[in-house]
Amino acid sequence: MQKNILLVICFLKISFSLIADPSETLPYSQEQIQLTFAPIVKKIAPAVVSISAARVVEQRYSPFFDDPMFRHFFGETVPVPAPHARVQSSLGSGVLVKEDGLVITNDHVIKQAEEIKVILADGREYHADIVARDVRTDLAALKLKTEDKNLPYLELKDADTLQVGDLVLAVGNPFGFGQTVTSGIVSGLARNSVGIKDFRSLIQTDAAINPGNSGGPMITLDGKVVGINTAIFSNTGGSIGIGFAIPSNLVVPVIASIDRGGKIIRLWLGVALKTMSSEFAQEKKIPFSKGVLISQVYPNTPAEKAGLKEGDIIIEINGHEIINEAAYRFRLAIAKQDEASSIIVMRGAERLSFNIIPEIPPDHPNNKPQALYGRHPLSGLVVVTLTPAVATELGLGFEAQGGVVVLQVEPGTPASLSGLLPGDVILEFNGKTSTSADQLARNLGRSRRGWEITFKRGTEVFVQNW
Repeated sequence: MQKNILLVICFLKISFSLIADPSETLPYSQEQIQLTFAPIVKKIAPAVVSISAARVVEQRYSPFFDDPMFRHFFGETVPVPAPHARVQSSLGSGVLVKEDGLVITNDHVIKQAEEIKVILADGREYHADIVARDVRTDLAALKLKTEDKNLPYLELKDADTLQVGDLVLAVGNPFGFGQTVTSGIVSGLARNSVGIKDFRSLIQTDAAINPGNSGGPMITLDGKVVGINTAIFSNTGGSIGIGFAIPSNLVVPVIASIDRGGKIIRLWLGVALKTMSSEFAQEKKIPFSKGVLISQVYPNTPAEKAGLKEGDIIIEINGHEIINEAAYRFRLAIAKQDEASSIIVMRGAERLSFNIIPEIPPDHPNNKPQALYGRHPLSGLVVVTLTPAVATELGLGFEAQGGVVVLQVEPGTPASLSGLLPGDVILEFNGKTSTSADQLARNLGRSRRGWEITFKRGTEVFVQNW
């Protein structure tokens, strides 16, 4: 009994000590009780817009009218309905980033659009022109057709300031319901293996992102744009808590391109790379398993002029760790023209630092995509000559001996049966080296003994025969 009384006394002492200072343990004001994002939303909402993109598609008549059995019974005199045009619309979101009406959104939101309408949060509607597109990063810039120079807008914030666990807001127009705000945290950074495009080094969040959110902003708690919502990872098409945003750093080159007529500038150092791994490091007896290995330094390039060598391992660019080729490409994509980048490499056991100014990679004059047609298995391909500029733009390795890049394979053509895919590099055709698209086109004559093509996909070389 005495023991039980002592236990009760101890419990009461502990309880009183916990509530002795209620200011430390209990909320004592309305501000502490109520957690709300309302002030931030009120600030950012006017600058988030809804985008309606329309294009005209030709709706063909039913193939039923071409059926031989139908023609047999009803004759050739039955009139066939003419194809008719149909307007196809898509919805997305965007964000005003300048007070003169500059809007940033996803490229896939306005892809093939013939008419674009932007609706502001207060109901005002404006038509808009596309002033810049970057298919590689899935970003586009629109300019509203208005003389108003005092529109609401939001500032960009450096995405490198983000940390996993930071609170963020996703704002957009999901399913066309109207402006919606969801909250979450940054779940991961530098995501580049999610089946989208490895160039973007995406921000992952658990804030709900649904169809229609594409192009809307990811907002930090100081009301600035840190990313552009672009995709969800889901088998159903609905949010399951895994969404991705393009870092704001990649928006900056798109805005800068407007003064150049929308031309996006990609920079390069002039090196061929291999991603490091523990297996590769053991095989080559390299005492370092992170970073990217320089497998070749091209002549007369920024890398050669600065003194980088084959075998160097790039581990850091501008203070940011480089763990693979995607991270390297991202850092080069946001590097500024005519501004030195700090490059740190491991050369054996020695850590070396270089200041290198990346340059615009060289290209051939009038190097434009070329469609291949004729009586050969490559009929239906759209190709372009592989140059440093093309390789940098497409994220491919540059082949010093040249080659021809497959850009597109038209369905229903001989090329669609060839096994070639966009991004493949054609090296030889019937034993003849293909150093340019023009040379490949000249080599596509008839062959009585069939055709043989040698091409590269990633790091592997294949030979195909017909």
